[in-house]
Amino acid sequence: MNEKSSVSSRRRFLAAAGAAASACGTTAVPDHHDGKPFRIDVQSHMYPPPVLDFMMTRGDAPRAYKKGETYYTITGEWHRRVRPQHMDVDAKLADMDKAGIQTTALSINDPGPERFGADAPKVARLAHDFIGEVVKAHPSRFFGLATLPLYHMDEALRELDRCVDKLGFRGILLYSNLAGRFPDEDEFRPLFGRAEEIGVPILLHPAYPTTYEAVKGRSMVAGLGLMFDTTIALARIILAGILDETPRLKLLCPHVGGTLPYLIGRIDHQTQVLERGAENISKPPSEYLRQIYLDAVSPIALGIKYGYDFVGPDRLLYASDHPWVDPNLIVSNIEELQLPADHKKKIYTDNARKLFRL
Repeated sequence: MNEKSSVSSRRRFLAAAGAAASACGTTAVPDHHDGKPFRIDVQSHMYPPPVLDFMMTRGDAPRAYKKGETYYTITGEWHRRVRPQHMDVDAKLADMDKAGIQTTALSINDPGPERFGADAPKVARLAHDFIGEVVKAHPSRFFGLATLPLYHMDEALRELDRCVDKLGFRGILLYSNLAGRFPDEDEFRPLFGRAEEIGVPILLHPAYPTTYEAVKGRSMVAGLGLMFDTTIALARIILAGILDETPRLKLLCPHVGGTLPYLIGRIDHQTQVLERGAENISKPPSEYLRQIYLDAVSPIALGIKYGYDFVGPDRLLYASDHPWVDPNLIVSNIEELQLPADHKKKIYTDNARKLFRL
């Protein structure tokens, strides 16, 4: 099958899935949940055990090791403990039930395939096969996001085809940097065009930060480094003109956009008044940012409120960042805002249904 017919096939598959769902009055995600709170979570992570086991065989980072029964991962200089809910599907389901989450988008956690050199395609397949089995076992509770070996672009696009066509994945997780390089660079640009062609959204997620040396002191890697990385990557995507080249691209940024919504006025001023960095864009950066979806992962309600005010209720989605964050924390922060009921329904369910074609 050539590339054009492959794209056409995927479009027919997605359209047929939607038509079949409409015909029978149901979707992969049910419309109700026995009268209980009903939410769709668009950011939640697992460490696939097959990937961890492979990392255990490696001498260089990224690698994994165990203390007792607990896994730890090393990416660059960063050591992280793997929590039980990162590997135990039943534990994740129990936490979902406690937070009224019916359905969750599953993706792997950093490190991504791009850090594994020649083994990158293997790591991606191991991860996707595991997530695919979880989705197959619990089709109404999970859907998958593909994380691709982007230094091997031909194989990455074939793996995306497999994930969408064979495994039923609904989107892509793209790391904010790819082993130190940003995704707007020319080598990685084919991904955006393919995502637009087949209509799958991209979740731009932080990775081992390019600012690691600046934030490792005072334990600020997760608190600041990850947010700065998302901010830089998203700003570069906008300023590179990618959203002009792919106007139908569906891009979702977690953690309420990192820090970019708070800084976008300065970026507008730099590009529109001082004429710095505007050569690839046709309108102010803030206008592009308003067409991007944001998820509501913020430990402070005021941060969610700013995102809500910036992009509006149609482009804000509930997410948990489980298991790093307690899903109920995000729920309580959204509830604290006392939003109109129809806006909360959009945030908790409707926007995710539309974006991921659930």
